[in-house]
Amino acid sequence: MAVPQDVHVRICNQEIVKFDLEVKALIQDIGDCSGPLSALTELNTKVKEKFQQLRHRIQELEQSAKEQDKESEKQVLLQEVENHKKQMLSNQTSWRKANLTCKIAIDNLEKAELLQGGDLFRQRKTAKESLAQTSSAITESLMGISRMMSQQVQQSEEAMQTLGKAGPAVGSCSRRYGLQSPCPRAPPPLPPSAPKLTDLCGFSLLRQPGLTQSGICRSHFPFRFL
Repeated sequence: MAVPQDVHVRICNQEIVKFDLEVKALIQDIGDCSGPLSALTELNTKVKEKFQQLRHRIQELEQSAKEQDKESEKQVLLQEVENHKKQMLSNQTSWRKANLTCKIAIDNLEKAELLQGGDLFRQRKTAKESLAQTSSAITESLMGISRMMSQQVQQSEEAMQTLGKAGPAVGSCSRRYGLQSPCPRAPPPLPPSAPKLTDLCGFSLLRQPGLTQSGICRSHFPFRFL
């Protein structure tokens, strides 16, 4: 049983040396990496996998050492296990330092790119601000148009009401001064673009001093009411 144990111990030692070298190479790549951050993340993932494989092989070697019949051989293997564990801890320390170096390099590179592209960044910022102002102006303009349309509708409704009330007064005026066909009802509604209805009917002129109903009706109503 000694021969199979020796073979297993030899295989474990070979695998431990192999994984240790691979970990060191990846740590060196991390120290030389200047970005991007995705590249650093990929390297760290590979290092973690190699550390897991290395730890597993060290544990197997430790178990083999405990199964040795001779105490001397057992102590020799346990010492090798301890050395491998110390080397793994040293690799982990180097790994952290390499990560710190890489992150500093990435930060410096990003700062340099930011300084070089500062003008372009400011231009984009200015363009965004201008677009926001334009959008705000368009919104205010649309709201103003909506308010204006609402006012026009209200004015049109008020004009129709005023015209409806004006019918009896106009009919009375025409009968008093001998005009034909007194107006029994209001004329059809006028479009919003028409002149003020109070001016057409002469009611605003009635309020002006010096004018009489006779003068107004003769000057402003020379036509026949239909």
